[in-house]
Amino acid sequence: MRIALTCNLKPRFSPTCSREDRYAEWDDRGTIEAVAAALCGSGTVVTIEADENIVENLKKAQPDMVFNIAEGINSPSRESQVPIICELLKIPYTGSDAFTLAACLNKARAKELMSFHHIPTPAFQVLTHPGQPLNGLKFPVIVKPLWEGSSMGIRDDSLVFDRSDIPSRVGRIFSEYRQPAILESFLSGREFTAALLGNGDGLRVLPLVEIDFRTLPGGASRIYSYEAKWIWDTPGAPLRIFTCPAELERGRETEIVDLCKRAYVALGCRDWCRIDVRLDESMKPHVLELNPLPGILPDPDENSCFPKAARAAGMSYGDLIREVVRIARARYGMGEA
Repeated sequence: MRIALTCNLKPRFSPTCSREDRYAEWDDRGTIEAVAAALCGSGTVVTIEADENIVENLKKAQPDMVFNIAEGINSPSRESQVPIICELLKIPYTGSDAFTLAACLNKARAKELMSFHHIPTPAFQVLTHPGQPLNGLKFPVIVKPLWEGSSMGIRDDSLVFDRSDIPSRVGRIFSEYRQPAILESFLSGREFTAALLGNGDGLRVLPLVEIDFRTLPGGASRIYSYEAKWIWDTPGAPLRIFTCPAELERGRETEIVDLCKRAYVALGCRDWCRIDVRLDESMKPHVLELNPLPGILPDPDENSCFPKAARAAGMSYGDLIREVVRIARARYGMGEA
């Protein structure tokens, strides 16, 4: 089998840009090489950058399947680009389709779909212009860009306790990210992330990961901010911020697992997805967001949650990557590689 690995390589030296997190979503060379090495166990691999030349490069490569980890470029629906192109060229690909990727990246659309399916998610409001009045959201709230991932735009001071601070936080989103801001009610309970693999009756949840905010620097907000993910946590000095498997009573764990499966199905996820969950003051779990293109850093010290959950389930990094291929092939009726 010939596999094309579609990706966006993080620049070694970022072009001039006012945002230090501009390429936070993109993968570094080490991750791309680790995924390619794992895929070699399933076939011949060619790596293709998901840029303006991707259509011609896919035509030249003529892959039997695309393993897609590309974040896309230049669009609020950028994660949909590779799936749409694959469908146009009739190439099977791993992961969710264009609609699901676009809906999950847009936090408001994902919440609207979850609300329709009676999946608990924190209350929210989208602000599209300065001076827009606030609705009755209960403070504190978290202020986020509407369509970013990898904690981009979620700073330690994005947790806001007083409405007088809202204009400055929202103004930062408008000016730096040039998109609407979403305000989300802050839940005070524990936070977890769930790694899901499979489709239909084969859908399964790997051991849950808990985020332990007590490991953050003193005075830091109890959120998984950009600082917590990319600045305070480094390979040389990793934060011991994750516990996996999470220590939970059986009933609560079952409740979270069932909720994540419902969200996965409601948003139309396929093959794999990481889902973030937080408990409210009464211990009721709510889905924060879904990540159908989950981060998969290979180094255990880099605190990447999906590989961490896979290791807790007894899977190596290569096992995880090849399992996604197996699941996708089964979905297409392609049989064994």
